[in-house]
Parts: sequence; structure tokens; C-alpha cells
Amino acid sequence: MRTWITALLFTSLALTAPASAAEIHAPAQVTAGTSFSIASSGSGRKATFYLMGPYSVSKRTVDTGGDILVDGSDVEHAGRYTAVLCLEQCSTAHFYVRPADGFRMSLLVHPSRVPLADSNAISAVAFVFDRFHNLDLAPERVDFKLTPKEGGELSQARHLENGVAWLRMTPGRKEGPVRIEASVGKKSEIRVVQQVAADACNLRIKADWVERNFFVETDPVRDCSGNSVPDGTVVSFTKTDASGKTTVDVPIKKGIAKVGMSVAGEAHITVASGVVTGNELNVAGGR
Repeated sequence: MRTWITALLFTSLALTAPASAAEIHAPAQVTAGTSFSIASSGSGRKATFYLMGPYSVSKRTVDTGGDILVDGSDVEHAGRYTAVLCLEQCSTAHFYVRPADGFRMSLLVHPSRVPLADSNAISAVAFVFDRFHNLDLAPERVDFKLTPKEGGELSQARHLENGVAWLRMTPGRKEGPVRIEASVGKKSEIRVVQQVAADACNLRIKADWVERNFFVETDPVRDCSGNSVPDGTVVSFTKTDASGKTTVDVPIKKGIAKVGMSVAGEAHITVASGVVTGNELNVAGGR
């Protein structure tokens, strides 16, 4: 707050004062972290020089009539700056500091686990900064590469807009890790996303008696591409018989889901996992 008030005070002073005998002229634009000079008129008298930027204000005594050196450390933040030179009167000059060349990249990828073949499910966002943490505003090209464990590499290019480039990608058809890389010139970042099987497909069940105990179990549960659905995925078995309707939720273990049931007379059994349903069974109890 104090910095902002100080900057406003000196800017108002500079803009409302009469024309100064000692004028200053700054370049229209400079690069962050780069030293440069501001020209001043006058006869070598001592004057007060203020430099106001987005996050700082500095003050020092200079000699008029020569170049006023501004150190690169004073202009590390990109944005609009105001220089003020005060003798009996004040003179102002405005200039902009643009970001330096891209120095590092930050890559965000979401989610960390993604179902196979889920269209545009992977989101990748790249941020490019200069060495002073300013966003790189140049329209540089960012190359994104998606490399699955099996299969060919997929690549797309985007250009930075206000320091950011992003896209959505569709995972492959085989489970396993997929590497996502973003690069600008020689700078690159890598993230890994785990591709997991999609929803169950062709879900099938079978029933059997084991020593007077009745069991229903699935065949190995796979998605439509043949990938094993992860253990822990819930499969719902529903039985309808003379005693009523009962549903049991069972997690997949070692690729299958299995449940024991009691059956009173004839029974109708169905199975489902998420929105996917499987075959139906009609059985008779009392065996």
C-alpha cells in the first residue's frame, strides 16, 4: 500500500508541475533485467531521480545534463514504469519493461489417471517464464508430445498466448503409463499419466454350486479393447426370487467379481458395472 501511494504521489506531482528546465527522455521499451540509460538535459546540477515500477519505488541523487544509468536489477519486473527527475520543477518519462527470453517452463497435466480412449480426457497446460518470473509474452511455439507405453507417438503444437499454451489430448487404447512432454526450444518438462482400462464391456456371469453353496461370478472383466478392468471396480449382482429382490455390490479381485447367494426356488440373476449390463441367469435353488 505504501509503495502504491508513493508512486501515485510522485506521478501526480510530475504530471501537474510546470514544464521543467531539466527534461528526461527514456526509451519506449526495455528488456527485463537489462541496464540502460535515460537521457537528461540541464547544466550538471544535482537533482532527485525517482523510478517507479509495478512493485517498487527508488530514489537517488543524479547530475543533470547527462545519461542517468538504470541498473538491470531495478527493472526485473515486466510492466509500466515512470521516471521522474526533480530540480526546482519535475519532469517525467514513461516506458515499458517487457519480459526477457523464456528461461523455464512449468507443465500441468490433469488427471493423473485416465480411462482409455476417453475423448479429450487429458489436459496439458504449459507456462513459460523468464529468469525473473515474468510470463514470456512472445508467441513462441510449444511442442506437446504424448508417448504411450505401446504404440506410436502423438504430437501437436501450440503457440504461447500471454505466456500460456494448452491443449486436450485423447489417450491411447492400451493400459499403462503415457509420457507427456512439452518443449520450447531446448527447455522441456515431462509428466506421466497412468492409462487405465475403460468401462467393462461384454460383461458375462456364470453360476455354480460348491458343496451346497451357490456362487455367481464373472468371467475376467475387460474393456472393449481387451484391457483388464482395474481391481476394486464395483460389480453389482441382483437376484430376484421368492424372497424378493436383493442387490450385492462386489469389487473386482484378480480380474473377476464373485459372490455367494442363497436361492429360494427359482431365481433371476442380473449383473451390471456402472452403465454396463451383462447376461442374465435363471437358476433353481434347493440343490
